[in-house]
Amino acid sequence: MRELPDFGAASRREALAIATELIAYEAALLDERRWDEWLALLLPDCEYWVPTWIAEDELASDPRRHLSHIYYATRAPLEDRIARIRSGRAAAVVPLRRSAHVMSNTLIESCGPDRIDTRSAMLCHNYDPHGETVDVLFGWTRHTLRLGEPGWRIARKKTVLLNDTMPSSVDIYSL
Repeated sequence: MRELPDFGAASRREALAIATELIAYEAALLDERRWDEWLALLLPDCEYWVPTWIAEDELASDPRRHLSHIYYATRAPLEDRIARIRSGRAAAVVPLRRSAHVMSNTLIESCGPDRIDTRSAMLCHNYDPHGETVDVLFGWTRHTLRLGEPGWRIARKKTVLLNDTMPSSVDIYSL
């Protein structure tokens, strides 16, 4: 097992509490389709990445060189995606699936006074009202959180799907 960085007990506990609550809050916002509040959690320069697997045991390492399920270098394309979801013009999401996220096992990988890097387990059930089916996506996420005005926000989110061969499309609300 790798040695844990020495943050000091209080700093580590505070970082874990902040990260766990923010990650759970993000999941709740997605499940409840509270799009404006979700977007407000993301910094303008937030990178959002869902890499693909190059081989059975090799994950894509660079979104600019490898195919991705989803890759946005900033928040602006996510804002556009939310606008299309709201408009009903996104045929792939009409009717919009219902989701239930479970985020757990959050670990602090590193932290400082204005930055927290995490790893969490992710499970999301997505109900398709059109086909009356349930898809389950699972994997892990890495969040980079930064402190600024008005508080802690998401600076980077990387979601690794372990079951990336799935019967339906993947969208931002299902991860």
